[in-house]
Amino acid sequence: MKNLKYILSPVSLLQSQGEIDLQIGQITADSRKVKDGDVFVAIKGWQSDGHEFIPQAVQSGARVIVCEQWPTNLHPSVTYLQVADAAMSLGLLCAAYYDFPSKGMKVVGITGTNGKTTCATLMYQLFSAMQIPCGLISTVENKILDQVIPATHTTPDAPGLQRFLRQMLDAGCTHVFMEVSSHAIHQQRIAGLEFAGACFTNITHDHLDYHHTFEEYIRVKKLFFDHLPPSAFALSNIDDKRGTVMLQNTTARKKTYALKLPADYKGKILENNLDGLYMHLDLGEVYFRMIGEFNAYNLLCVYAVASELGFDKQEVLQVMSTLKGAEGRFDYLMSEKEQILGIVDYAHTPDALINVLATINKLRKGNETLFTIVGCGGDRDKTKRPLMAMVACEHSNRVIFTSDNPRSENPQEILKEMELGVPVHQRKKYVCIADRREAIKTAVSIAEQGDIILLAGKGHEKYQEINGVKNPFDDKSILHEMFEMLEK
Repeated sequence: MKNLKYILSPVSLLQSQGEIDLQIGQITADSRKVKDGDVFVAIKGWQSDGHEFIPQAVQSGARVIVCEQWPTNLHPSVTYLQVADAAMSLGLLCAAYYDFPSKGMKVVGITGTNGKTTCATLMYQLFSAMQIPCGLISTVENKILDQVIPATHTTPDAPGLQRFLRQMLDAGCTHVFMEVSSHAIHQQRIAGLEFAGACFTNITHDHLDYHHTFEEYIRVKKLFFDHLPPSAFALSNIDDKRGTVMLQNTTARKKTYALKLPADYKGKILENNLDGLYMHLDLGEVYFRMIGEFNAYNLLCVYAVASELGFDKQEVLQVMSTLKGAEGRFDYLMSEKEQILGIVDYAHTPDALINVLATINKLRKGNETLFTIVGCGGDRDKTKRPLMAMVACEHSNRVIFTSDNPRSENPQEILKEMELGVPVHQRKKYVCIADRREAIKTAVSIAEQGDIILLAGKGHEKYQEINGVKNPFDDKSILHEMFEMLEK
């Protein structure tokens, strides 16, 4: 229980009615979770308006209602608080409720279209290996020291996020590395957090189902940097043409990294093969166990963050050379007899798919057939579907279009929209097999010795969502199963 008057300290009220000096239970923006004594924050969301559920919240026992629109009917025993921005107020209230946990740790946020998960995971692995107690908030999993907590969103909602941070601080964490999605920025989930640093990886075509335009997507990402305090650092990949834009209005300490342009942290790839990356980076030449130019950027970002946080550069590089990266990010396995290389990757945007395919093509000896199995998620940005298909056909020898997470959409309709992106001269390259398991089985059955199979889109996910049901489905496990069947 907390005192409402105390947690209201960071929030500006337009008007109020009812008692302020009282004990309250939890804070939530989900009317279905309201219990006796709770605070319900009515948020105008993307798909629904929380103001419509105020009567339901009151009936469930809400003691306090925070809203932007003053209700017509007021319950005499309920406190009503009107604010200008309910989503921001939710973040601030939750931060105060958990006694501002981010102020007691160094919190670093990573945003961008691609690379967030790998960068956050590598930072967590690096600092853990250096015996620094830390936490991780990512798409794949959340961690409090060694304790693993399954992830449901890239960035949790404000109550969940502040609760995680409180648990991390109480467990002794001194550093936290977290992905910051564009949805989280736009929905003010990170309101009330004090960041020690922020990183920008890149920005490409994604989430236009939510942001509608690419310009709006860029603007939202930039807001993260605009609101950083002067005490923080703002680190940006300036090889991306929007990299300098992110730094334009920030009051934070501006730092850059790049492989191509002059930057504060400059790297150069010397060798790139299936054994790993050999790079020149700051103090000299370093070997890393990860593969591909995109991972060179991720490694450079991680090194820059550790340097900005004041850690010994030599020790940082020594530990980084042992790191493996995140699950489902260029995760590969080899069939024992036929030596078919299978690669599982989360690439679900055109740019990410190009990066992975470019990396594979650079590693090829020249006579292998490259199979790409790829789909597009249902109820998500439809404009990228033909682009994903075009990229797959342009950079692969054989392509199978299949289901990703169709959600509420008809898988066959998604495949038809993908097919629109295939140029006429490449139409013989692909087939459509809606059943993802069958698509994997088909690729493995026709692949020959030394061929390469890329299984793109789902990466670490252990499910396939169809009509609201998350069915067990693990790309890497199924690929391994098919390899074993091949060897029999």
